[in-house]
Amino acid sequence: MSKVYVITSGKGGVGKTTTTANLGVGLAMRGKKVVLVDTDTGLRNLDLLLGLENRIMYDLIDVAEGRVPCKKALVRHKKYESLFLLPTSQVKDKTSVNPEQIVKLCEDLRKEFDFILIDCPPSLGLLTLNSLAAADSVLMPIQCEFYALEGVSQLMNTIELVRTNLNPHLEVEGVLM
Repeated sequence: MSKVYVITSGKGGVGKTTTTANLGVGLAMRGKKVVLVDTDTGLRNLDLLLGLENRIMYDLIDVAEGRVPCKKALVRHKKYESLFLLPTSQVKDKTSVNPEQIVKLCEDLRKEFDFILIDCPPSLGLLTLNSLAAADSVLMPIQCEFYALEGVSQLMNTIELVRTNLNPHLEVEGVLM
């Protein structure tokens, strides 16, 4: 059975994108079929980190809005045949995707992939909430400093709200320091 992980934090620069990419590569190296979904609309760093920026034709918003099927938007990694990326847009509005679209996308991806890893923006805003609505588990990268605990506390409150209103099965997988 496939699993959807959201990699998120309320703070930037804590390693969300790096964690997503490295976890995806590690799982692909172990023979798992993995898709990385970039929801950091406007920034779009996951494709750069993976070296796939020149191969993007379509993005998450094209898929969510029904302009192209998901399979057409996926970019296969050059080195790891079982690793795919669904990039996001650099130019679209951050409100272009709603929770129902992300849930449907993940339901479709579950049919094909062992792991769906969603890289979120550095906020607890709409894009992160949408991703949490579709997730099984949350991974929280944090910096090892006192003020990072405040961010974890805010994220835990957000997760509780998502459990209550959108996704009662959401679990916290762990904190990555």
